[in-house]
Amino acid sequence: MAKDKKTSQKWKLYEVKGGKVVRKNRFCPRCGPGVFMADHKDRWSCGRCGYTEWKK
Repeated sequence: MAKDKKTSQKWKLYEVKGGKVVRKNRFCPRCGPGVFMADHKDRWSCGRCGYTEWKK
C-alpha cells in the first residue's frame, strides 16, 4: 500500500492584496530573503539556522 503524501502548504505564507503578493511571515535576518521564520505563540524561529526572537 502507498503511504499518504503530504501536500505543500506554502500557499498559506502569501496573500494577494490590491493585485500584489504580500508575504505573511517574517524573513530570517541570518538566512536572508526567501527563508521564512515560524510564528509560534511566544517566539519567531527559523527552521534552517535555529535563530529565535522572543515575543514580548
